[in-house]
Order: sequence, then structure tokens, then C-alpha cells
Amino acid sequence: MPTVTMERVEVFSAAHRLQSDKLSDAENKETFGKCNNANGHGHNYVWKVKLRGEVDPVNGMVYDLAKLKKEMGIVLDTVDHRNLDKDVDFFKTTVSTSENVAIYMFEKLKSVMSNPSVLYKVTIEETPKNIFTYKGF
Repeated sequence: MPTVTMERVEVFSAAHRLQSDKLSDAENKETFGKCNNANGHGHNYVWKVKLRGEVDPVNGMVYDLAKLKKEMGIVLDTVDHRNLDKDVDFFKTTVSTSENVAIYMFEKLKSVMSNPSVLYKVTIEETPKNIFTYKGF
């Protein structure tokens, strides 16, 4: 059967502060600069989910888009209009860099998908110039 990739895009807004418990205050400031602001800062993230798989000979789809939209919504509810560091358990022990946001979004989506084997990668666009992709294992 032919293999096809498909992609769905969502957006969300979230605040965070780049701060590592493994670094001193001075090291955090040097490492993260203005993103270490004690009051945090926010982004309007673009979340792209790419699936890859064989086209089902019965329904003609790699994955049901309506189902994917609902599953992505479950994940979005955990981050949209949230403070990542305070509201998302994963980031209470992990620095909320966009690299780690990509990992979180991939793993969280994988855990709620009815067929996670087709999840190929997720991309987080923090800004149009800062883009992070995670493919998982």
C-alpha cells in the first residue's frame, strides 16, 4: 500500500520562564538571558503534527482527521493559556525550552491517539525564526 504523510496545525498560547534548578541564579541569567525574567514571558506557539502511514484500502485515509483533531484538543487543553512551569507537571521537573515542549507534545499526543504508530513527528514554532522538531523513538 502507498505511504502518505499528513499534517495538522494548531496554535496555542502559553507562558513560561526558562530556569534550571541545576544552575545558580547567575548561571540561569547568563544561560537564558531575558527569557529568565522572574515574571516569565509568553509565546503564541504553532504546533504541527505529522503522521505517516499506509492509506487504508477501505476508508482511503492514513488517519481520521476528525479523530486527530479531538486527540490534539486533549493535549492542547493541557498547555493553552497556561503557565507551563506551574500548570503542567512535566515542566515542574524539566526546563520548559521549546525543545522540551516538542517532546512533551509528542509524548502526550502519542498517549491519547487511537493508533500512535502513525505519529511521525511534531514541530513547535516558538517564533517564525525558532522552530523545533521531535520525532520520538
